[in-house]
Amino acid sequence: MSARPIPGARIWLIGALVFATAGLGACEQTIEVRGNLPEPETMAKISPGVHTRNDVMRLLGSPSTISTFKDDIWYYVGQKSTEFAFFKPEVLERRVLIVSFDDKGTVAETKTLTLADGREIDPVDRKTPTEGRKLTLFQQLFGNLGRFTAQDNK
Repeated sequence: MSARPIPGARIWLIGALVFATAGLGACEQTIEVRGNLPEPETMAKISPGVHTRNDVMRLLGSPSTISTFKDDIWYYVGQKSTEFAFFKPEVLERRVLIVSFDDKGTVAETKTLTLADGREIDPVDRKTPTEGRKLTLFQQLFGNLGRFTAQDNK
């Protein structure tokens, strides 16, 4: 007696394999680059006392941010990270290039900070108290029913 294949079993098996392969492919590790992450060779081309704001803009593009109170310090911030499925992203590389300008708009100093220069911080988790009363979901949804009349709309 020979075993006969069940009709449709082969199609079901192929479908299951395709589905499993697609599911595993969706979990591919991705690498994301965020911000402006100029190459070290490009950053090395900037010379203090020689280059101007326009030269820096031409080489690196627009800065990620400019100092708050004066426009004499430009920051180029970039980060490369990897993420696998739903796990927490892992930072592979982080660079902050700080370009300071003098009063004439010439580069006075450049400084590069990396991931090693960063520090972990613990955010404060306490809550700021607010005035007023706490409302339940029911009170928030139905609290205004019947408060307004047709006279109020005139």
